[in-house]
Amino acid sequence: MTDLNSRRISATIIPVLVVLLGFSSNFLARGVVDSYLVFMQPLETEFGWHHGELTQVYSVYLITLGLMSPFTGMIIDHWGPKVSYIAGAICIAAAMFIAGRASEIWQLHVSIGVLCGTGSSLMGMVPAAALIGRWFDRNMSIAIAIAYSGFGSGMLAIVPLTQASIDLYGWRETYTILFWCVAALVPVLLLLPWRIIAKGAQGNPRVRIKSVDGTPPEPEWTVRNAIGTLEFWLLVQAFFFTAMAAYLTTVQTIAFLIDRGYPALDAAFAFGVAGMLSIFGVLMSGWASQRFGILRSTLVSYAGTLIGIIALFAFSIWPHGALVLIFVLGFGSSQGARGPVISSLNARIFAHGRVSSIYGLIFMLMSFGAATGSWLSGRLYEWTNDYSAAFVVAALAILLAGAPFVFTRRLTHATEMPPPVI
Repeated sequence: MTDLNSRRISATIIPVLVVLLGFSSNFLARGVVDSYLVFMQPLETEFGWHHGELTQVYSVYLITLGLMSPFTGMIIDHWGPKVSYIAGAICIAAAMFIAGRASEIWQLHVSIGVLCGTGSSLMGMVPAAALIGRWFDRNMSIAIAIAYSGFGSGMLAIVPLTQASIDLYGWRETYTILFWCVAALVPVLLLLPWRIIAKGAQGNPRVRIKSVDGTPPEPEWTVRNAIGTLEFWLLVQAFFFTAMAAYLTTVQTIAFLIDRGYPALDAAFAFGVAGMLSIFGVLMSGWASQRFGILRSTLVSYAGTLIGIIALFAFSIWPHGALVLIFVLGFGSSQGARGPVISSLNARIFAHGRVSSIYGLIFMLMSFGAATGSWLSGRLYEWTNDYSAAFVVAALAILLAGAPFVFTRRLTHATEMPPPVI
């Protein structure tokens, strides 16, 4: 009876704990790392570093985050989530410690760029999606959406608090405060029931068990055989072009609005509200995909993004405030909405196998899409001396991102695929 009660408690509490872990880790990692954006001005003032030099630090972070994703998946699959989460917290704490004592810009490249990129990957959506996939089936999309919403929530809460701390105590002292906040998380993580968390609702059948009688082990999905499937590349296509369109747009939004005569403070406010609405969009995405199906919910979110981008382009022709409102509502409420869908599809399609490693590779390729969009937005402005070209390419990227959901049923009607027999 005691064992039965223990199983019932685990089946009730552990799934909630897994979602809470995913949300809080994304909340902390994204909020702490993105607080670097408010450190840039005092760093520029004290050391005389150019804005471009300081921006490169964040670029190193994005590149590291993407490159680390497949390795994070391998760590989850081979050594478990305990190693990943604790190592991630240690990396970010070490980054805050080093950054608070920085006197050379290379120290920021190492701390904010490399260590924060590594830590954010180890604590981010790759482990969260893997664990949620082990504990959820019917409500997987909603659970992943809640974990995803930690990104926007962390930015909204931690970044303003960091700015207030810099104003009160200074940038070095604020980095020290962040160090102690992250360091305090490590003993909390050590106390979690990781063995139960890693096992999953069905005893984690995704982990290959070697046969003791000499017969071959059960086949499973690996990165090598997953990349040979059309489903894998459809997920990559959707994620890559979604990220590309997002960064083609967001990098230029504030500068574009100001260039077209929109008040600078109002432009920053509009951008901030769009970011706030992304939390709503992510949560609604998980609910809508379960309530109305993947096809309808995904197409609505892509339509919202496309309408927002078109509104920005139209603002260059007819600079009316109503078009900015349409952008904020359409683009903002759809921002991040595809992430939970793609994460849950990966967990469902490749359920019997190395889910974390496969998703890590998909996430890395998505990061390359984001980097491509960010780079291309700047190049298009240099080539055309106008911001509108980036919005045109972003609209085309959205159409390419949505194509896998329109022209094939492989994602909209996805079920668990049996692994190939080797």
